Formats: sequence, C-alpha cells, structure tokens
Amino acid sequence: MAEPDPSAANVPSSRNARRPVAEPALAHQRRRLNRAEAPPWLHGEVARRMAERLSVVRLQPKRVLDWGAFLGASQAVLGQAYPKAQWLGLESDTERHRVSAAALQQPWWSPRRWAGAAPALVEGDAPAPGAAELLWANMHLHLEADPQALMRRWQQALAVDGFLMFSTLGPGSLSGLAAVYAEAGWPPPFAPFVDMHDLGDMLIEAGFADPVMDQEILTLTWASADALLAELRGLGGNADARRHPGLRTPRWRERLAAAINARAGADGRVSLAFEIVYGHAFRPPPRPRVAAETAVALEDLRTMARAGRKPA
Repeated sequence: MAEPDPSAANVPSSRNARRPVAEPALAHQRRRLNRAEAPPWLHGEVARRMAERLSVVRLQPKRVLDWGAFLGASQAVLGQAYPKAQWLGLESDTERHRVSAAALQQPWWSPRRWAGAAPALVEGDAPAPGAAELLWANMHLHLEADPQALMRRWQQALAVDGFLMFSTLGPGSLSGLAAVYAEAGWPPPFAPFVDMHDLGDMLIEAGFADPVMDQEILTLTWASADALLAELRGLGGNADARRHPGLRTPRWRERLAAAINARAGADGRVSLAFEIVYGHAFRPPPRPRVAAETAVALEDLRTMARAGRKPA
C-alpha cells in the first residue's frame, strides 16, 4: 500500500471550506439515517447512474473502498462493475458497522468465506493509507460540515494513481421548497449545498489531480405534500444554522403542506428538483515542494520513479 503524501495533506486552503451548518444537527441526521431499515431510494438510483460513468475509467481496481456503504446503496452495482475486486465497505457509525458486519457474516462452509476477495468492512473514517485503488462515495458529501477535510481523508485512503468517484446534492436542489419557506417568511428549510465548481477547486487543494465535475437535475413527484415530506425526512433534515430553534406545531405543518399542495401540477402531483453533482479525480504521485534544501522520503522517491517522474 502507498504511503501518505504529507505535501497534499498539509496544503493550506485558500477558502473557508466549512459549510454554514449546525454540526450537532447534521451529526444527528447521519445517525438517524444510518439506523434506517434501508437506504433512501434516491441514493440507489444515483448509484446506478454514477456506475454508468465508470466506463470512462480504464483502471481495474483490486480493492474498492465504498465510503458510507449502507447509505450509498452501491455494493450491488460495484460488484457488477468489478466482480474480481475486493469490496471494502466503510462505516463510521458504530451501530451501522455492527449491523452491516453481522449481515456480511458467511457460514463456515460457504466458499465466499474463504475467498481472497471476500467483502469486508472498515470501521471509522480513517482507513489505512492507500487502502484501495478506487474510492467510491455515493451521496455522502452533503452530510459533511467540512467537505474539503473529508476529501483529504479520501486522498490518503487512495493508492497512488487511484481513482475517486463521488456524488452529492448540489445547490440547485429543493429550490421549490426554499421558495415556499421564503414566501412564508420562515428561515431556510435546509443547509446550503456546495457548488460543483467549488468542489472541483477543493479536490485540487486536497491533493487530487484532473478533477472532472458534472451534474444533472432529477425531478421527483409525489401524490401529496405528506408523501413528499415523508420522503424528505428519509433523505436527511434541516441542519441550517439559521433554522427555527424549537419544535414546530401541527398547525405549522398544516400550513407547510397546504403551501406545497398549492404548487401541484395539472395532474395534482407535487414535485421537487434535485441537483445531483458527480465528480471524479485521480490521486497523483507525491510531489515534494521545492526549497533550497528538499527532503524526500525514500518511499516517495520510489513511487515517483515507478511513475516515471522527477521531483518537482
């Protein structure tokens, strides 16, 4: 496995990459979602769409690190794309790790139990450096208060020349719901999402190379406001730092549902748009900073030599 690249991990950011969120609320949402019986339907659909983009990747990884595996709902599509690779699912939530580990247990007589590429779980959010050649993170980044800090952990977890692929919600998401709240004079209904161009800049500052970003809009419809609100709760919650500080009343919820239903289309269904942002990038070989005297780790020199590069 590749050694970490300290030159990438310690590059100071030129921006305040932290989102304006109430971090305890965001952490509560992650715990609640990880305790659900199944991941959100939208996550599985985005996983399928992101897997279609794997055709641009010529790399055939030996190990695939599935970051936030349960909520990412991607094990099946990754298994189809890379049947010979070992799937490593990372779960930072302790209870979710326990449940997922129990589900992965194989009977002693199962051939999969003794196979070299048997699936395995990684607990915590700091896997071994160079743990995988492909790091996959589906619909996870918008659940983080500091996206760039997470990108640095991704960069360290990838082997040199390894490939990152991720998806997240973009700022075009839920604009109809934001309009309802604004018209009523209420605080924002959700924390702001990060623009894909800023995410691309963050990837470079986190030590990645050749980032490519794109997006698409998915519009979902429901029979009623109640159905819409139930699905939104299954996707997260309001972690905006300016959100209403207390509990809302049933009368307030009735007002919200009426305002959403008033925006129904000609077919009587209500809708919301979700901007899905996709990104991919590579982890390049380490490049030490040039100084009057430069110290380069022996392992880094070996890595650069294998890549056919000279210290920059």
